[in-house]
Amino acid sequence: MKPVTTSLLARAVCAALALAVPACSGGGGRSSAAVASRNGDGTPAVRIIVGGLDKQIYLPVTLARELGYYQAQGLDVRFYDEPDGVEAETAMISGQVDAVVGFYDHTVDLRSKGRSTESVVQLLRAPGEVEMVRTDEAGSVKSPADFGGKHLGVSGLGSSTNFLTQYLEAKHGVKAGSATSVAVGAGSTFVAAMQNKQIDAGMTTEPTVSLLERKKLAEPLIDLRTAAGAKATLGGTYPASCLYLTTGYVRKNPDVVQKLVDVYVETLKWIQAHSAAEIADKMPAAYYAGVGKAVYTKALQNEKGMYSPDGLMPADGPRTVYKVLATFDPTVKGHSVDLSKTYTNGFVNKAR
Repeated sequence: MKPVTTSLLARAVCAALALAVPACSGGGGRSSAAVASRNGDGTPAVRIIVGGLDKQIYLPVTLARELGYYQAQGLDVRFYDEPDGVEAETAMISGQVDAVVGFYDHTVDLRSKGRSTESVVQLLRAPGEVEMVRTDEAGSVKSPADFGGKHLGVSGLGSSTNFLTQYLEAKHGVKAGSATSVAVGAGSTFVAAMQNKQIDAGMTTEPTVSLLERKKLAEPLIDLRTAAGAKATLGGTYPASCLYLTTGYVRKNPDVVQKLVDVYVETLKWIQAHSAAEIADKMPAAYYAGVGKAVYTKALQNEKGMYSPDGLMPADGPRTVYKVLATFDPTVKGHSVDLSKTYTNGFVNKAR
């Protein structure tokens, strides 16, 4: 897997995570609680892995770079692209990278397994995901209650798309194990899986959703692109994309974490103050090459409300995520998880 530096516009290529990340970042893996490394001029060097850089749910990461906000904070940030969220968390826990931009639900899942990680700034207040049903299956799959016996696409086993899919199955009375989760990634690999009938339905994000609709390969079944849609389906606000790190790293590097949070809070404010077209104009052309800028912009306009206006954790967010995970996850169900330790608003409050 190649790093995406501030001078590159194209999406990084995913390959050989365990070997490539240390090689690209100038050394082997180190403790995830280590003090942040610094360049010769004292500039903090931070390695961040993102669960799919070209997904609109992670747009603030690239937008911040295009706006020059990392540089303005004196940060040397190197990005790594890994569409599978569970692989991203593994890279951070093992010390191959310093931080993850992924879904908040991973911090709750990890806490239930004895791992101490925390979200320091929320980027999304809705998942931005859509359960898509293959067009020729739409007649027989009218709700998640019909998932039994079906092959369901997710970005990776143990990913947030897998979490949400398992929740939909459990909520609608689908017997555990009767549906099969299939790891198909995102973007072109997800589209290919749908086109080749490897999956009957699947959960993905924009711009893949729009591409599937344009090709008439699939149609929406469950839409979680808005806060209202998430509340209706999941029972409350479901905070999604965030920047999360190990608690050890946060404690040892509060100055670096504050700079990162400052970047994302400023980016979220910029998003609120600009139209979808203006945002798309700032994004690298490679990010919408597969669907076209017009389709990309329309998709962004439709889901722009999913971005957090301030970076704060919604008051009901942690409890909603816990309830969703407790529906199917044996490490969470029936166990007490101290949700207050899975996130902090302290850095965002200082940024504000």
